[in-house]
Amino acid sequence: MIERITERERKDLGIAWLALALAFTLALAGGISVSGVDLGMVALYFILSLITVGVGFVLHELAHKFTAIRYGYWAEFRKDNQMLLVAVAIAALVGVVFAAPGATMIYGPNLSKRENGVISASGPITNLILCIPFGLLLIGGMTFGLGWFAILTGAVGIKINAMLAAFNMLPFGPLDGKKVLAWNPAVFGVLIAVSFVLLYGALFYL
Repeated sequence: MIERITERERKDLGIAWLALALAFTLALAGGISVSGVDLGMVALYFILSLITVGVGFVLHELAHKFTAIRYGYWAEFRKDNQMLLVAVAIAALVGVVFAAPGATMIYGPNLSKRENGVISASGPITNLILCIPFGLLLIGGMTFGLGWFAILTGAVGIKINAMLAAFNMLPFGPLDGKKVLAWNPAVFGVLIAVSFVLLYGALFYL
């Protein structure tokens, strides 16, 4: 499967991963304050974001890719430099991540509405599933004394994956939610509800 990820795609994923890690770092730090920033905390958030975004974002896009391949299409992720800059700028200014770093482009004729919907749903579903191991890491850290880094990684991992799932399930523009809604409103309703309930819990209780 690794050989199906082209060199250009690896570079695009790597650049988008770093940019998103920076954006989430700024968001977790509450943006850039006029009173200055705690560089130690920012460095910690960046390490955590590299780990959690690296898992959440990359697997989200690869889920799209390999689901498309399963249907017989070719697919590759392509970064969007302008949107990456926008994501970092908004995170810096207001502490919110608007994450549209690019898209997995699907090549092939006659893509059906169902295929497009399933391919689109695979990304947010992957993020929701990833909340399980991060949740276990959080619980394990609190229960078995695995240390503060394990606890923090689990909490941040849940937050970031919940953000990625909820944002991508919005039914607008090129986001996954619009294609899922066009395919199956019931599946869309379940996924967006679970995503936002999880995001609410992650933001206000972790």
